[in-house]
Amino acid sequence: MKFSVFQLSRKGGREKNEDRMGYSYTKEACLFVVADGMGGHPEGEVAAQLALQTVSLDFQRLARPKLEDPAEFLENALLSAHHNILKYAIANQMEDPPRTTLVASVVQDGNIWWVHCGDSRLYLVRSGKVLARTRDHSYMELRGSGVTSINPERFNRNVLFTCLGSPSRPFFDVAGPTEMHRSDRIMLCSDGLWSSVSETVIARELANKSVSRAIPDLIDAALRKAGATSDNVTAVAMEWEMPGAERFESDEPVSDTLPPPLEPDAGGKAEPRPDAPAA
Repeated sequence: MKFSVFQLSRKGGREKNEDRMGYSYTKEACLFVVADGMGGHPEGEVAAQLALQTVSLDFQRLARPKLEDPAEFLENALLSAHHNILKYAIANQMEDPPRTTLVASVVQDGNIWWVHCGDSRLYLVRSGKVLARTRDHSYMELRGSGVTSINPERFNRNVLFTCLGSPSRPFFDVAGPTEMHRSDRIMLCSDGLWSSVSETVIARELANKSVSRAIPDLIDAALRKAGATSDNVTAVAMEWEMPGAERFESDEPVSDTLPPPLEPDAGGKAEPRPDAPAA
């Protein structure tokens, strides 16, 4: 595989950054993940990190050197992340579990698959146009897709109706395979980016710049537009088979840029490591 990748996260106007991002790769497969811990619930950053770690560890365990079924992997990894968040809440006797969105993608055999839950997005850009993007699990997106049974006066249009860590089983969408073409770009991002930067600008920036230039520029644009009240802004992007791009191959079976596992804090709070996918 030959690709270039860049990732960046900024706190914006918030007290702390509850977004998490990362990527892992072998010689034949690569994984990209963004999770956005949800405000209004405790410890959103813990939920996001547990989701990121769970999906990554599952990838490292199963991609030897590639996944048998990427779509099945993404579904199982998402559900495993959800169960690990609930286990964390039970272990710490939390009445309100931490919650997070999740978007993750796998590129393998020249194709891409993705899964998402909530409003963190994936964009696939080809020849300056958005070829595909995820649809948020929000009432606003339901209305935009033609669902007329939702009364906009009863609900905040931006409220999500699913996430990881909620008491009920999460709703999610899996897509792919879609064939990747040379110089295709994919970007996974939190809502702090797409809520402040138009789809047209996203496509233009990704198409006309390297990902190492486009992502900082997009994040800076989002921060300027939102001003002092900006949300956390996070993105990871990849350009496929770019001429002159670094060839990501390693002597190690799996490489990654993910944070270390959560450890107990000074007060002794239990923060369990992710385990294998739940049945």
